[in-house]
Amino acid sequence: MTDDEWLDAFVSQWHLLADLSFSDLVLWKALGEEGDVFECTAQIRPVTGPTALEDDIVGERIEYDPEHQVTVAYMTHEIAETSNNALSAGIPVDVWAIPVLRNDRPIAVIERHTNQMGMRATGALEENFLEAAEILTQMLMRGEFPLVPPSDKALAPRPADGVLRIQPDGVISYASPNAITGYRRLGASGDIEGEHFRELTRQLREGVEAVGQTVNADIDGRLTLEFDVETRGASMRFVVLPLWFETTSAGMLVLCRDTTDLRRRDRMLVTKDATIREIHHRVKNNLQTVAALLRMQSRRLESPEGKEALRDAMRRVSSIAMVHETLSYSLVEAVAFDEVCDKILDMVGDLAASHGTVRAVRRGSFGVIPADMATSLSMVVTELCQNAIEHGLDSSSGEVEVVPTRTPDQLMIEILDAGRGLPEDFKLANQKSLGLSIISTLIHDLHGSLSIENRQDGPGTVATIVIPVPKV
Repeated sequence: MTDDEWLDAFVSQWHLLADLSFSDLVLWKALGEEGDVFECTAQIRPVTGPTALEDDIVGERIEYDPEHQVTVAYMTHEIAETSNNALSAGIPVDVWAIPVLRNDRPIAVIERHTNQMGMRATGALEENFLEAAEILTQMLMRGEFPLVPPSDKALAPRPADGVLRIQPDGVISYASPNAITGYRRLGASGDIEGEHFRELTRQLREGVEAVGQTVNADIDGRLTLEFDVETRGASMRFVVLPLWFETTSAGMLVLCRDTTDLRRRDRMLVTKDATIREIHHRVKNNLQTVAALLRMQSRRLESPEGKEALRDAMRRVSSIAMVHETLSYSLVEAVAFDEVCDKILDMVGDLAASHGTVRAVRRGSFGVIPADMATSLSMVVTELCQNAIEHGLDSSSGEVEVVPTRTPDQLMIEILDAGRGLPEDFKLANQKSLGLSIISTLIHDLHGSLSIENRQDGPGTVATIVIPVPKV
């Protein structure tokens, strides 16, 4: 891991140090090997106390100043402290400059600003937070912090969510009020402080779900551990962070977060997704039933016009059913339209040619289409391919090509045949056929455009559709 990658990993976790120390943190990176100039590349404020820095200072620089605490920390490899409640914008602020060392060489300096005016009254929570912050600071200087990052940052607990302080013998020496409330919701009774953390967790073992490692093997403070406990309709996520003095264990810091409401919301979303997929599946089945009924009815008719009308209706219903079939397998309201188009082309080729062999092919990709556009687009492709086969190829043998071209915000579709072409007096606006009326209406609803003209590269016709496509 390079120095920059290591610093990025630290910044992804430095909220721990900011919240535990009730301080603003500023990352200063040296420009060059000499440490003459430093630039602020990141800044974070605590959620557990008031800020000491009213303004963002990212991008500011410290020019060479041998007496500045950042320069002193970088050069001496020791913490440089400015205390005595020095005023910053009228606020008494203590400032620490902490050198960040890797392989015994400095790569950056972390400046810690603590607002003393709004500092919380000293109590058990504040004492334990500051003690843990001091240990993490020493680990940072030795290159032992950051730790293994959480698997899910959205669910990862922060110190304000709940903290347990575990001594090297595994006994809980401190539990924050939020942590105690979470344990009570899980069903734990009696005192939390003074209990053995491993045994207390094992009492809830039936609901323990390990993330990454096994609870039984690794809950002893040697490795970063992340796991969930869910029982009695409540759930908590735990992150176990090992703390170390220079050569001996300092126990563990356990962050915990009540995730009951988040888990309930997740289950509701899963149920909603399953319901939507089931609705699409049932709509598809119903549409296929309608298509089958139309097919049965067409077989009983003797009128060629009636048979053809029912076949057209059956084809339109089937194209809509294909979209719902695709949506029934998807977790998102979007359609990978290539699969739908290929099914449409197979169906149109089989149903439209009264004699001879018609091959309908796709060349290119539609990409992902929003679900509310997919049904209309499927019908447009169906109708235009049908027209190409019936009128362009005169229902005889030939090939119909569907050529989609996708840009970030637009989709162009060309449907080409190598048939007899359009008559000289053809005007799209003068056409009265039901198919073209359906196409025009749907394309208008999609805010697109349609043109039909003779091909320039040979015999036949090309229908061109251009529609805007929002990002999915």
